[in-house]
Amino acid sequence: MYILAGLGNPGIKYKHTRHNAGFDAIDVLADRYNIPVRKSERNALTGQGIIEGEKVLLVKPQTFMNNSGESLGPLCSFYKVDPATQLIVFSDDVTLDAGNLRIRKKGSAGGHNGLKSIIAHCGGEEFLRIRLGVGKLPTHGDMIAHVLGKLPKEERPYLEEALDRACDAAEMIIRGDLDGAMNQFNSKVR
Repeated sequence: MYILAGLGNPGIKYKHTRHNAGFDAIDVLADRYNIPVRKSERNALTGQGIIEGEKVLLVKPQTFMNNSGESLGPLCSFYKVDPATQLIVFSDDVTLDAGNLRIRKKGSAGGHNGLKSIIAHCGGEEFLRIRLGVGKLPTHGDMIAHVLGKLPKEERPYLEEALDRACDAAEMIIRGDLDGAMNQFNSKVR
């Protein structure tokens, strides 16, 4: 089984903000595979299904971004999922232009508090992550305002395309081709 988790903040006021790009990725997967993400368990909304012949649990933590690990740690334990090989996390990345992806097998949180929480609650830095570019923080910009804001209308299509590519990458990873996914999807698109 794989756990595919999208990071974000619950509530309508955060819908489609930069910080909720992970939730948006889970929504794309849920639509592709007709997996309702409605069950409430361990501080998350979840849905079980099959992707590429493998059982999956789609997850949207409801703990708010900075405490995402408080939900994912217990879910990994309950479902006996090894975070190093069976957890895939979708998150926003303010160091990438809108539309670009970065897939990593492991690594630091890179200043992302949601990833920092997962590292603290899931046993370390080894878990797969698909980071979605949501536009770089402007010089002297306000980080909180930036991540809680929405992409400008002209940049939203780039993120929409990236969400589809991120889901394609997750499918390749589930099929066992992590290196192929990294080679194909880590390249800049703009």
